[in-house]
Amino acid sequence: MLRTQALNTLRKSSRAFSTSLFARSSGSAPAPALGFQLSEDQLSVQETARQFVREVIIPAAPHHDKTGEYPVDIIKQAWELGLVNCHIPTEYGGLGFGVFDSALVSEQLAYGCTGIQTAIEANTLAEAPVILAASDAQKKKYLGRMTEEPLMAGYCVTEPGAGSDVAGAKTNAVKKGDKWIVNGQKMWITNGGKANWYFLLAKTDPAANAGKAFTGFIVDADSPGITVGRKEWNMGQRASDTRGITFEDVEVPDENRLGDVGQGFKVAMGAFDITRPLVASAAVGLAQRAMDEASAYALQRKTMGKYIIDHQAVAFMLADMAIQIEASRMMVWRAGWLRDQNKRNTYYASIAKALASETANKCASDAVQIFGGNGFNTEYPVEKLMRDAKIFTIYEGTSQIQRLIISRAVADMAKQSQQ
Repeated sequence: MLRTQALNTLRKSSRAFSTSLFARSSGSAPAPALGFQLSEDQLSVQETARQFVREVIIPAAPHHDKTGEYPVDIIKQAWELGLVNCHIPTEYGGLGFGVFDSALVSEQLAYGCTGIQTAIEANTLAEAPVILAASDAQKKKYLGRMTEEPLMAGYCVTEPGAGSDVAGAKTNAVKKGDKWIVNGQKMWITNGGKANWYFLLAKTDPAANAGKAFTGFIVDADSPGITVGRKEWNMGQRASDTRGITFEDVEVPDENRLGDVGQGFKVAMGAFDITRPLVASAAVGLAQRAMDEASAYALQRKTMGKYIIDHQAVAFMLADMAIQIEASRMMVWRAGWLRDQNKRNTYYASIAKALASETANKCASDAVQIFGGNGFNTEYPVEKLMRDAKIFTIYEGTSQIQRLIISRAVADMAKQSQQ
């Protein structure tokens, strides 16, 4: 009953100038004008997430950071409120949020704890290829179940020897009758030990180039031959479950093939246009938390006879935080809005990801500096923010990969302008 009421409320609050994730086509009505004032409905969605973070996530975050315990109860509560899988289309039981509206939720969850937010957001990464390329039957089966109970999913692409170099992935799938036999190892898989199913990228044509060598599959996590590795104890975001996954002669029915054979790389990369703005929004949430904690502390701490916020050195650090946060948030909004209008957003998604992730790191580091010796102590919240922030420059494409994408786009635009 609670979930039904929450979903009905959020559905009513899910439309403003953002639209359903993939519903628009080039022949649809003109895109609504982009504005900077959130609608009352969007503010309602934002406030729902903010209140949940304030009452549930923030008090529990230190425990999960210290113990690495997976936040099962918190995720269940978030799911009940409709804060998990927001982007699943309404025809499969979801809210049908666009990237923009989903980013509003993601930023708030990350404000509370990016480890918990990452566990939740990993579903989006796994589900995005399904939304992009799956058949109706596949969507009903695998997206539908995510709206029926609080299940998790994982995105199995990264390997021990293939992170940024996705084309170097070696996990392979060989067709035998109406099944595919999968062998290989994936690494750094978020929700690896908690997932109900995985999106898997496997090489199906070793002789082809990267664009045609891979195929995507949906693999049930309880399939025989899957071995889940130990939970990795990471520098930060410890509430998230990160593991290696080994596939040994795992049989995957051809009906679980996602899209055409040889189109897996395109599908996997296409998902990033959806998820990178959401990762960037999470980085903004962490940066905002860092600024809020630092400014509140600066209003209480006195040195040399005055509050440290009245020292220009500290005040300017806070001003720089605000500049970076506002700029990052605007890039997230632009990237999300473009994707919701079915316009290509790769360039802006990469800018948002690079800018916001580096903003998070800078803001967290400066927050520790403003706290001084207290900032280095685990009794205060900012050292966790600093540890949690680092991964934003690494996962979902490193900052260097984002710059590679951006620079290529700049070069292409320069060439076109000279024609």
